[in-house]
Amino acid sequence: MLDNGKAAEIFGRMVAAQKGPTDFVENYAKYLPTAMLSKAVYADTEGFVSAMDTRALGMAVVSMGGGRRQASDTIDYSVGFSDMARLGDSVDGQRPLAVIHAKDEASWQEAAKAVKAAISLDDKAPEITPTVYRRITE
Repeated sequence: MLDNGKAAEIFGRMVAAQKGPTDFVENYAKYLPTAMLSKAVYADTEGFVSAMDTRALGMAVVSMGGGRRQASDTIDYSVGFSDMARLGDSVDGQRPLAVIHAKDEASWQEAAKAVKAAISLDDKAPEITPTVYRRITE
């Protein structure tokens, strides 16, 4: 579903149904804000991504302003992570853990520490479980 574009098509229809731009999927960069600073964070050692603390990664985005701690907080839609290494990926000085989009260098540094702490590396690639564990038909 992700590879054939069907999910993007459905998402685009959902955006349009909520009075968003009809060309959002094709031209998202035209509509989304851009962070002041975007640069990659690299692991301190070579290895394979063996585990991720996804809650810690989410809280790192919140700390940068990309989420709310309380209902009255505003969200900075320009900050966050992209190009994340996936479970089983080999990372080193050429292949980053992620690209961090931050409002300033201090926020980037704090997020980089969080990313490095949240992603575990191993010498061997982990066994990857299938995306769909099993189908429930009853």
